[in-house]
Amino acid sequence: MTRLLAFILAGVATPALSATTERLSVVRNGETIGSVVAVSDGRRVSVDYRVDDNGRGPKHREDIVLGPDGIPVSWNIVGTSLMGGPVVERFAWANGTATWTSQADQGSLSAAKPPLYVVNDTSPWANGIYARAALAAGGRSLDVLPGGKLKLARIRSTTIAGVSVTVYRLDGVDLRPSYVMLDKTGRLFAAFGDASVTIRAGLETRAADLMKLAASLESDRVRAISAKVAHRYDGPIRIRNVHIFDPVTGRRGPLSTIVVMRDAISAVLPGDGGPVPDGETAIEGDGGTVYPGLHDMHSHTTIDSGLFYLAAGVTTTRDMGNNNAFLQALLPAVEDGAISSPRIVPTGFIEGRSPYSARNGFVVATLDEGLKAVRWYADRNYFQIKLYNSMNPDLVKPLAEEAKRLGMGVTGHVPAFDSPDRVIRDGYNTIAHINQLMLGWVLDESKEDTRTPLRLTAMTRTPALDLSSGPVRNTIALMKANTVSLDTTAVTLERLMLSRARQVETADIDNLDHLPIGYQRYRKRTFVPLRNAGDDQAYHAAFDKMLDVMRLLHRNGIQLLPGTDDTTGFTLQREVELYTMAGMTPAEALKAATLDCETYLGRADRGGTIARGKLADLVLVAGDPSSNINAIKRPKMVMRGGTVYLPSEIYESLGIRPFASPPTIVPARPDLTNGGVGGSTGALFGWPRDDHDD
Repeated sequence: MTRLLAFILAGVATPALSATTERLSVVRNGETIGSVVAVSDGRRVSVDYRVDDNGRGPKHREDIVLGPDGIPVSWNIVGTSLMGGPVVERFAWANGTATWTSQADQGSLSAAKPPLYVVNDTSPWANGIYARAALAAGGRSLDVLPGGKLKLARIRSTTIAGVSVTVYRLDGVDLRPSYVMLDKTGRLFAAFGDASVTIRAGLETRAADLMKLAASLESDRVRAISAKVAHRYDGPIRIRNVHIFDPVTGRRGPLSTIVVMRDAISAVLPGDGGPVPDGETAIEGDGGTVYPGLHDMHSHTTIDSGLFYLAAGVTTTRDMGNNNAFLQALLPAVEDGAISSPRIVPTGFIEGRSPYSARNGFVVATLDEGLKAVRWYADRNYFQIKLYNSMNPDLVKPLAEEAKRLGMGVTGHVPAFDSPDRVIRDGYNTIAHINQLMLGWVLDESKEDTRTPLRLTAMTRTPALDLSSGPVRNTIALMKANTVSLDTTAVTLERLMLSRARQVETADIDNLDHLPIGYQRYRKRTFVPLRNAGDDQAYHAAFDKMLDVMRLLHRNGIQLLPGTDDTTGFTLQREVELYTMAGMTPAEALKAATLDCETYLGRADRGGTIARGKLADLVLVAGDPSSNINAIKRPKMVMRGGTVYLPSEIYESLGIRPFASPPTIVPARPDLTNGGVGGSTGALFGWPRDDHDD
């Protein structure tokens, strides 16, 4: 390590005899989707970072000047972000003062030496800089600008393609950690996470190995957290003094007691249920409300997304497309409890082959390839298939027919050059994303290409849309006649259209200041290109029109499925809140996110209500969400199949300031009538964990 640090510092301090170029490729699902090209000349580094995945991706240039200790004294970034929004970010340290400006913020700070600045519009190359800076500081945590601490952990050393590398994990500034690989000279070899790998050019075929390594490392981390936060009990659990929300009646009942044994509800009793019998663990509800677990019907599962979801009261997700090998490996770990997660309902992703293809699931060019993909998913008991942007419209019908023949449903985007009406006739059960539906009324599907960011930017045409027009009425009639639902993801549209630089968007007001500084800054940005004030007004008007469409669909009996296209849990809470802004009562919105989802999934006999024999998937909050939907944003306790989770514990383990205190939990007394059986095999909040069942 001493030799490595000496090499790093010497390399930074001594001007190079000539410029050095380093090239890396960004690989996702086996295909190259971007690049990093860094040219170093002494202390100056120019980085070109480009990603083109599914018609979108960041594209920017970084110009960096490194100080003698490897920490940048100047860092300028110019380009565009994920959906084409402008990026102009600058940091500089000179004469004892650090200054910065970004989409999210601006500021200055007196500093005797250059502090480590964490960029808002980041890149894999930036992660390499952070790792080297932390190593130069002795491998300890570093205070960083504009706030927070960066923590470096050495994970392991290995050899990839004959190169000796060391893997490091970076924690502390974002919702999730980052991983980097440095070679013996301290140069960046790879950076990776759950979806893609950035690796030295020429070694792209090794990206799959790094994906497996990333999955293993994150699995180890998440398994360790899961072991601490999942509380399991041998005997019955009594949840006392709670009001139960019933989605069927839409009412919050009188004080009751819920008894849970293993994974199911064994009794619902009036009042406090009387004295707690020996051998039973008691959870004091203090007059709060218990409702069935929430559903995110448009998720893309990651190894740690389950922790975020459970902390937010989400006990079921519908995975709408993933790396197939990853998901197949994850599902057994979720079912045996090693990975804390909601129940996952898998949907099989099938994309058409084009320059704009998304790199998930299967990417197919022919009908035969598509049919093989459908059968692969059917053999593995997937709930549905999902068709995507680049799918040939002529293949939709035969693929849908095959899926239904094999017992699966069909959902997806409206493919480019197709229309909502046609995909409904061709066999869709559900359309994914409200913009995919609305754009069918404002685009010329024969000419305009929705494989590009047009599928978002064209929403500016919707404010003038007449919802009583023939095209709108025809589509709604088709949806009703074919019992077609809409997976709304309204919160994602809200974020993309209304997020603005240096502003806290309305959707984030209730939670953003609890989250790590890196995520806070990420949320304070403009995602869409804004040429003038008219564009800004058009996006706000489009958001209002989106709510009008949701209101119209609900009035016409079209099922709306709450989904997010996100994995933080907070966004699902906001999605349900948006349902109330679109005209539903809080009780109706709760029903849409609980019982209605279970009905859609064909599981209403097992879940969706609090009743004897139903699965113990439920949430405890202090307030009354049937009158104030905002109450769902502060869960005190979440139960998934009888396993108790305390959101405060989960959030603390993830570096998030908790939103609510946990309920009082009284351990079971030995049940002397049953030979002393009773008590907990899991840790209790505030009690020693040395009896935990790992």
